[in-house]
Amino acid sequence: MSSRPTPGFWAGKRVLLTGHTGFKGAWAALWLTRMGADVTGLALEPDQTPALFDLARVGERLTSLIVDLRDQAAVEAGLAGRTFDLVLHMAAQPIVRASIEDPVGAFSTNIMGTAHLLQVLRIQPALAAALVVTSDKVYANAELGQAFVEADALGGKDPYSASKAACEIVVQSFARSFYVQAGVPLATARGGNVIGGGDFSRDRLVADIVRAARGQEAAVLRHPEATRPWQHVLDCVAGYLVYLEHLAGNPQTPRAMNFGPRPGGADVTVGELATRAVEALGAQPWRHEPDPHSIEAKSLGVDAGLAKAALGFESRLDAPKAVDWTMDWYRRQSEGEDALGLCLDQIDRYEGL
Repeated sequence: MSSRPTPGFWAGKRVLLTGHTGFKGAWAALWLTRMGADVTGLALEPDQTPALFDLARVGERLTSLIVDLRDQAAVEAGLAGRTFDLVLHMAAQPIVRASIEDPVGAFSTNIMGTAHLLQVLRIQPALAAALVVTSDKVYANAELGQAFVEADALGGKDPYSASKAACEIVVQSFARSFYVQAGVPLATARGGNVIGGGDFSRDRLVADIVRAARGQEAAVLRHPEATRPWQHVLDCVAGYLVYLEHLAGNPQTPRAMNFGPRPGGADVTVGELATRAVEALGAQPWRHEPDPHSIEAKSLGVDAGLAKAALGFESRLDAPKAVDWTMDWYRRQSEGEDALGLCLDQIDRYEGL
């Protein structure tokens, strides 16, 4: 059985979680507080409506600091006098098409925001480990269909991918220049494409399908033939938490790691995943509207074998199950069930797998 987050490890830990108002960050906050961690969140206000942060009342379970990471003075002021054992940095501008619309904004948030945070954290006296979440899109992707491993070259042909690849270099430089000498493991996690209940972001596949279904319209796909390393949000967040546990306890833990589907799993296209999603919702079939100007990658895969070898961790939900869990969340939420209860129920189910 693969490793999983350990409640006894997290109970009482002082955790700084950036990006807690976002989709993945909200799930991470709920799981951490459920295990007894003392969580401080740092992020901008939610950028989507509705937002899981609001629907699940995440702000009631932690200390929520609304701070712009692009403002180093504001980060210093927000964290002044606060001490942390562990840091999970998830705050980012995460949408490829949004980065094309505002490339400078993506670079400012994903590169300088990370640099500002790492600079401020250098004075933390009790820090045991810090993990920076980047992306599966950090690799120089020549569209050859191979699954990338951690030693592959970094790159990025769109601003989002480039900003995350640059973030990897920023983290490496801070680690080697400052954090190694302080005895603090600083690492990056490269997560695959995440789906799960509560994501209402613009230009995300599942969120677009749900919006279309609730509006009794057909979802529009730009690249139904594209493949992605799909994983459920709980698989992804579980990997991050297990990774942090290992970083804090074992100095030999690798400092960069992929998280995605189990090695050897079949590739799942955007169209295949969308078909299963609309069928689960009883929605209209999706339709294809090509974008001739798109520079998004058509094929992308990551090899998560290192996570299994080094952490004993691998995903529990394959793509079809991830879609089923996700659509079940949205269906039950649309029928009036409480979002917080739905999230905690799925965390319980996941831990019991």
